[in-house]
Amino acid sequence: MEHTEHTASETFTRTLPFIVGIRFHRIGKIYHFDASGFPDLQPGDFVIVETRRGRQLGEVAQTFAEPPAPPRDGVWKPVERRATPRDLVLRQIWQKKELQVTIQCRDKARQMNLRDVKIVASEFSFDGALLTILYSTAAGEKVNLNALGKIMQRLHPHSSVEMRQIGPRDVAKILGGMGACGIESRCCSTFLTEFSPVSIKMAKAQGISLAPSEITGMCGRLRCCLVYEYEQYAEARKELPKRNKRVVTPLGEGKVVDLYPLKQSVVVRLFESGERHEFLKHELQPWDELEALRRKAANPPCEECDQAEECAECGPAAPKDASAPNGEAASPKGRGEQTPPKGAAAPKDSAAPEGDSAPSSRRSRSRRGRRGGNRKRRR
Repeated sequence: MEHTEHTASETFTRTLPFIVGIRFHRIGKIYHFDASGFPDLQPGDFVIVETRRGRQLGEVAQTFAEPPAPPRDGVWKPVERRATPRDLVLRQIWQKKELQVTIQCRDKARQMNLRDVKIVASEFSFDGALLTILYSTAAGEKVNLNALGKIMQRLHPHSSVEMRQIGPRDVAKILGGMGACGIESRCCSTFLTEFSPVSIKMAKAQGISLAPSEITGMCGRLRCCLVYEYEQYAEARKELPKRNKRVVTPLGEGKVVDLYPLKQSVVVRLFESGERHEFLKHELQPWDELEALRRKAANPPCEECDQAEECAECGPAAPKDASAPNGEAASPKGRGEQTPPKGAAAPKDSAAPEGDSAPSSRRSRSRRGRRGGNRKRRR
């Protein structure tokens, strides 16, 4: 029995594909390939794989103990073979020709008077079968470079020439150089493998000046570093009152004029003195909630309908008589009058004529009818 279970587990393990992550540039995106035919691959090994841009030489960047989520088509492309020393030397030879091709293409673009086109770099596949020329434009619009592509194809007949447009962030990553913040090497050229979307909202949430020199990178777009701490600032701001919010502090009431999310403190301008003081979150109380409690205490709700202040049906809320037992409300009639016991006849008023009893009863019935109609309409 144990032998059968052991054999089944080994069969299940063998059916799982061995997936590796491969990158084709030093700081580039990682792509997943099926390396089941080479289970001894380790990070740092070079392999040959087939991509949509032809055969490429890549470096194994990571291995997976369990296969990740499959691609959209459900099948990983396989690793063809390990790279030999000859493949590595061949790749270096083609890399040395890339700069020469870039200079050549820039000269042809100048002769064709393509002023808005900037030739950034050129890339050969590891065997030279594919030549990709990367370019960008000033405004990012599309430009027809079929004529330039045909000229480069005649100069390099043994390679398939492809003209590919890239964005300003990719241009800054390829060229490299110092960052806008003064760092020697830009983030995109050092460790960023993908570009995340950046918005002006992220700069506002972190309290950064919106001056272009403060939030713009060397590529002319918003800096990628605005994403790094945005989530921490957004979570910290949820616990603090917003700007211009009225609060109560140990020194009196005031208005919030500035926030320090990471310190969990705010700067409040006091109404009485006009001075500004910094307070921690636990030292503040919201003024609107305290004001609502004060109003509720000043205007107790009606006992019948739980409506504060004056009720349309029951009239103004009757104040509770402190001398009445069990907190019973005092009668709106005079203190000398007493309510007769249940079932007993009400005493007749000697001063009132006998004929007034019928109209008063009709008036009371009409009032009750109006109250019932108001309740129905409210429901």
